[in-house]
Amino acid sequence: MAQGTERLRRYLDDELGECRNEDVERRLDELGTLEAALGAAQVDAELDVLSALANETRYTLVRVLVAAGEELCVCELNAVVDVSESGLSHALSALVEAGLVTDRKDGRWKKYRATNRAVALVTVLDGSVDDE
Repeated sequence: MAQGTERLRRYLDDELGECRNEDVERRLDELGTLEAALGAAQVDAELDVLSALANETRYTLVRVLVAAGEELCVCELNAVVDVSESGLSHALSALVEAGLVTDRKDGRWKKYRATNRAVALVTVLDGSVDDE
């Protein structure tokens, strides 16, 4: 923390032209408030979502479900990704747990749909890619 505080002091000195202990303390308090507002539970929940997307199979499944805009049967999803049934089941379970897809039983079949959270994330990702 001491090294970070010293760097903050140098930064504030550059920005303010002169830095006093009160300036450093005030800024540390402001930064602490920002960190506290985020909350550990929110960070954990968001990391779960990002972790769920950090796998090619799971990411592909989310992209396909978002593009479909409707429910897809697990058998349809199995045709899209090159994984075992067990691997597919595990991937879909992780996505359900992260709140990116919903599932429901329809007779003998299990169907999956992208959630609004998944649609929003894919939309943001689509908008973040530079057109070169």
